[in-house]
Amino acid sequence: MNDKIKRIYVPMTESGFYILFCLQAPQHGYGISRRVKELTDGAVTISAGTMYGTLSKMEKDGLIVFHGEEEKRKLYVITELGREVLDIEIRRIERLYKNSKGENTDE
Repeated sequence: MNDKIKRIYVPMTESGFYILFCLQAPQHGYGISRRVKELTDGAVTISAGTMYGTLSKMEKDGLIVFHGEEEKRKLYVITELGREVLDIEIRRIERLYKNSKGENTDE
């Protein structure tokens, strides 16, 4: 992963994290939006502008790719680079959580 991608995506916004997280399986923007509401019990909602702007940027940066269409909706899926970014962010969040609980992170 190049430094530019790391600077842009790490740390991720909450919306960006959930979008990338949901694309571990092929999905369209509306499906992602529904899944995020479900995962967060409605605490996080992603507007259409944020959703499609983020999908476009992530596709341009190589984190996701077009996978096909379903009922005239574009499906996207995470790439290897996107998985790498997501894994870095998950480890960062886990470290924050452990630190907040006073757990030793030296493993």
